[in-house]
Amino acid sequence: MNDQTAVLGLIDIASDARGWGFSRYILGKRPFHHIPGLLFCKVLGSGMNGGFSTTPSLTKQGFFCVFDSEHHAARFRESSLIVKAYENHAHEFFTATVKAYSSRGSWSGFSMSCSDPNPPSQGPIASLTRASIRPSKAIAFWKKAKPAEAAIAHASGKILTAGVGEAPYFRQATFTIWDNAQSLEQYAQQGAHLAAIKAAYGQSYFSESMFTRFKVIQARGVWQGKHVNIT
Repeated sequence: MNDQTAVLGLIDIASDARGWGFSRYILGKRPFHHIPGLLFCKVLGSGMNGGFSTTPSLTKQGFFCVFDSEHHAARFRESSLIVKAYENHAHEFFTATVKAYSSRGSWSGFSMSCSDPNPPSQGPIASLTRASIRPSKAIAFWKKAKPAEAAIAHASGKILTAGVGEAPYFRQATFTIWDNAQSLEQYAQQGAHLAAIKAAYGQSYFSESMFTRFKVIQARGVWQGKHVNIT
């Protein structure tokens, strides 16, 4: 039985640890090698203020790791040296442990598997949207992204939002947590976000994309001044 479980981390590096933080970009995925059960890993940066921005942040970072089981994901979150190192060098630190119930597309050729295709009947869910933006479509994409980001800031039922990515301008991702599936649907199917999605598909903005929704197993920590504790 498939038991894929992902851990997403968001980190705002402390002011006295910026050298260490910068070294994360140089090292990339190397500190994550040989972690038991790890299937997929991305080391991420973020835009200014932790959101979508054409100006990269110097301190806000992240990682996204997929494991073959909930056991290995929990072991990574609770006892891995790299997670503890991030936490020790952070001004803000947040992690979410999640299981996909819906996913389409891929990320660097990797596709998420779903153990249960049914969304939870109640309780929080998370969403990850990532894309490789075609260079010829970058300007058009960013024009659509700005209104969508402004809309999500005022969306009802949003618990947390973060803009992350592998590279500025062209490899972007958005991670959000919502009170329930209904809150996410209400945001996704109207206004600036709906217009952005229609444009992205209609005009082939992306060379690769992945849209995944998750059941939240656990989420805790601080991001952009907000404390989250979901167990």
